[in-house]
Amino acid sequence: MNEEIQLAELDASHGVAVGADGSDLERLGQVTLELTVEVGRTRMTLGQALALGPGSVITLDRLADQPVDLLVNGKSVARGEVVVIDDVFGLRVTKIVASEAAELAAVEAASFPAAELAA
Repeated sequence: MNEEIQLAELDASHGVAVGADGSDLERLGQVTLELTVEVGRTRMTLGQALALGPGSVITLDRLADQPVDLLVNGKSVARGEVVVIDDVFGLRVTKIVASEAAELAAVEAASFPAAELAA
């Protein structure tokens, strides 16, 4: 079954913000994301994990002075440093990191001169 669906165009006259490409930007502001600050990681056996208890110390793969990662829905998007304001932890973003796909595309683009791509 191939049914074609006609959708109405949204524009600013309907009280909805529309981007230059026609996207509905106002609705994106309501999208919920999970943000996680990752201090570090480690690997251990199940036996080691079961042996953990109060007072156990887990060594992570990151030094204390290295930046921590900000993950959005499990994907690394930024790095920063942990700050404490009025006994509440926070993150000061120091660097936005490109996605792996964007980095790979940049490397591939740099590998092929523009003249070869046009041919």
